[in-house]
Amino acid sequence: MKLSAPFVGLVLAAAAAQAAFPHAEGGLNARGHHRRLSHGGRDLVDGLEPVKRPHRRADGTKCKPRPSSSLVSSSTAAPAKASPAQLKAVATTSAAPAPPASSPAASTSSGALKLNTLYSDACGAPGSTEQVTATTGPNGKQSYFNCGIEGSGWNPPPMTMADVVSKDLNAALSEPNSPFSKCAPYVGFFYQYGGQFNVPPIFLASIAMQESSCDPTRTGGAGEQGIMQITVDKCGGAPGGNCKDPGFNIQQGAKFLSELLSENDDNVLLSVGKYNGWVKGMTKAQATAAAYTSCCPCQNNLDYLTQFFNGWMQGVDPTGSPRIGSYFNLDICNTGQ
Repeated sequence: MKLSAPFVGLVLAAAAAQAAFPHAEGGLNARGHHRRLSHGGRDLVDGLEPVKRPHRRADGTKCKPRPSSSLVSSSTAAPAKASPAQLKAVATTSAAPAPPASSPAASTSSGALKLNTLYSDACGAPGSTEQVTATTGPNGKQSYFNCGIEGSGWNPPPMTMADVVSKDLNAALSEPNSPFSKCAPYVGFFYQYGGQFNVPPIFLASIAMQESSCDPTRTGGAGEQGIMQITVDKCGGAPGGNCKDPGFNIQQGAKFLSELLSENDDNVLLSVGKYNGWVKGMTKAQATAAAYTSCCPCQNNLDYLTQFFNGWMQGVDPTGSPRIGSYFNLDICNTGQ
């Protein structure tokens, strides 16, 4: 059949166009396919199940002793998912918030150092001194803090935060050879959670020094965790299951201390003692009963309160000179304190 010239021209033009753009339809389809993959990927990420946090133990018991874990950096994402045990051993590298400016040290209007003057019928006068000695200091004498422990049982005077003499944490840190130098990276957390739970920041830092020397990787003999040595029943909700995360650990320690103060009518001696395992009515014999057992460090440190209130709270290292205390009942365990 004979074809007309116009018709032949039209067919040739169409063929040329197809040859010039052979992937036009495929390219459009490919772009649409990539867009669908992109949306599909986002939907997969958004649809992940939430990370399950460990639950708090109902019975409040401590876990069995375990060896300390080494610090592992979490500054970069791991290529494989870590096990819950690994997560608990990892310490965060996140920075603490900046602390506020220093507050003036406690003093009277005359400029003299404030001293605790709270008299107790059962325990007598506090016997406070401006100078820190082995057994006395601005908050009182050791026998005042340990009232009753040599006799019928520990029954400390009703000393509250209003009676406590302490330095400002920033001021203590600014002093040469400050005993709080190890706490410097976490000062912002002490201020943040001290403010949240109405506990002086130096109170929290003093507990951290007394309990762990401000070491966030520390694991206690009964499984206590981190910088504040909190018990494992307080680890519920820890970020990534890491109870040693400094921010979380300090927050939980501050919360626990605040609860102790509420339960004990704001008695700071009872509350700080209980933080370390002391109980009202405890005797010297009970406190030192573990001395000749396989768990010698399970004793209660009978110098704990005087080291805390006349040592750390004054910006003084109680292990220095003079060494603060008189019992040193943990020396037998070769702990160095």
